[in-house]
Amino acid sequence: MRLRLLVPLLAAALVAVGCTESGEPPAPDVLRVGLAAPATLLPADVRDQSGRMLTGALWTPLADHDPATGKTSPRAAEGFTSTDRITWTVKLKDGGKFHDGTPVTAQSYVDTWKAIGAEQWQATRVVKELLRAKEITAPDPLTIRLVLDRPSGQVPALLSSPALVPLPASALTSRDWAGFAQRPVGNGPFRLEGAWQPSGGKLVRVADAPGKARVIELKTGDAAAQYDEVKAGKLDLSTFVPGDRHEAMHADFAQRHVMWALPTVAYLGFPLTAPHFSDATVRHGFALGIDRAALEAGALGKQVDPAKSLLPPAVAPGERSSTCRPCTFDAGAGKSLLTQAEFPATPVHFGQSQANWLRPLAEQVTAAVGVPLAPEPGQGPFAIDVALLTPSPQEVLAEIAKATGYQSDGFADLLKSAEETEAGESGEVYRLVENHLLRDLPVVPLWSGHGHAVWADRVGDVKATAFGGVDLSGATVR
Repeated sequence: MRLRLLVPLLAAALVAVGCTESGEPPAPDVLRVGLAAPATLLPADVRDQSGRMLTGALWTPLADHDPATGKTSPRAAEGFTSTDRITWTVKLKDGGKFHDGTPVTAQSYVDTWKAIGAEQWQATRVVKELLRAKEITAPDPLTIRLVLDRPSGQVPALLSSPALVPLPASALTSRDWAGFAQRPVGNGPFRLEGAWQPSGGKLVRVADAPGKARVIELKTGDAAAQYDEVKAGKLDLSTFVPGDRHEAMHADFAQRHVMWALPTVAYLGFPLTAPHFSDATVRHGFALGIDRAALEAGALGKQVDPAKSLLPPAVAPGERSSTCRPCTFDAGAGKSLLTQAEFPATPVHFGQSQANWLRPLAEQVTAAVGVPLAPEPGQGPFAIDVALLTPSPQEVLAEIAKATGYQSDGFADLLKSAEETEAGESGEVYRLVENHLLRDLPVVPLWSGHGHAVWADRVGDVKATAFGGVDLSGATVR
C-alpha cells in the first residue's frame, strides 16, 4: 500500500521539477532576479553593487542627489535648510515606518549615525571625515539638527548616501550587527521575508504598486550561468554581465540591457616626496604610457570605463565632452616627457599594493615609455582604488589628498571653497579643483567601474543609478 502511494507522489514531484526547469514564467507579480552574493546587508558597511541594490530595495534614503546637476530630490526627508551652512536642519516626512511597525523618527537617524561613528564600517569615514558634525540632535520626532565644525554646502549630498539610512531601535539596542545583516529591517518599498541565505532570499513589497512586482525572488550564483538563464526564460533579470558576454549582450538583449556608472574609481598615485617623482613632467610622462582601453579589454574583463577626467561619472558635476590629456595613451609623447625630465632608465618598483591590474600595467608602461616598471613592492607609484559612499565630489578629492599627501598653492583653498558652496552651485568650483589636479597630477586617472543588467521580455522599466544599482521597485512585470 505504501509503495502505491509513493509512485504518484514521486510522479508529481518530477512534474513539479520539470515545470521549474522548463523556463515557464512565474506568477505575473513575481520577479526572479540573479545577483552576485552581497558581502553584507548592513547598509553602513555595504561595499558591492549587490549590497547597494538590496539596500535600495529595503530602505528609503533621506534624498536622491544628482551630482551632474547638484539637485537633491527629497525621499524620506521633506527638505534640508541652513542659513550659515554650519547649522543644518533636516525635516522628515511624517508617517515613516520600519518593517517591524515601529516609527522612523529623527532619533532613529541620530542614534544610527552615532553607531556608525563608533564602528569601523565603510560609512564611518562619511560621518567622521566628511560630515564632521560637532552635534547631532533630534529636537522633535521629525527634525534632525546638525552643527558642523566648519561651513559645508555638501550636507544634502552627503546625507543622501544609502549608507546613512536609519536602523530600528531593536538593532541599535542589541548591537547584534551580524544578526541584523541576516535579517535586516528597513523602511523601504520591500521587506525581506525570512533570513538572507547564501543562495539568496525573497523580497515582498510593502505597499500595493499595480504593474510592479509584488514578490522578488533573489538568486545568487555565477554571472555567466545567470545570463544564460535569462536567455532561456528561467530567470527574469540578471544584474551582472561577465566580460565574455559583453559583445553578445547587444545581440541577445538588444533593447533589454542597461549599463550604469558604479561609485568605484581607480588611480595610480605617486610618492610626491620621492626625488624621481617630484617633477610633474615625470608624472605626465607615465600617464601617457598607460593604454587604458587595452587594460579594460584584457585584465579588467570589460567591467570598467577608461577615465576621461579625474572625477568619475558617478560624482562628476556636469559633462566633460573631451578626454583629459593625462587620460590619453600617447607612448611617444610620454617617452619624450621622461627624456626631457632626465628620468633614469633604472627599474621602478611599485608602492605596496595588491591590485590585480598592476602587473599588466607595469608591462605596458615599460614597453611604451622605456622605463622598467616592476610590479614588486617598492617606493614607486601605487594603486588607489576608491569605493565611494556619497555622490559628493568632496569624498573622492579628499581621498586623493589623503592618499598622496598632495599640497600646493591654491589647492586647499579651492577645495575648501568647493565644499562651502551650496551643492547646486559647487560644480564649477569642483571643476576648477579637478583642473588643478590634472595640471600637477599627483594621481593618474585610470578608470571607473560600470554595471550591467539584462532582462527577459516580460520585464520592463529597468533603470539603475550609481549608488542604488538596479531599481527593483520600479521594474514592471507582465
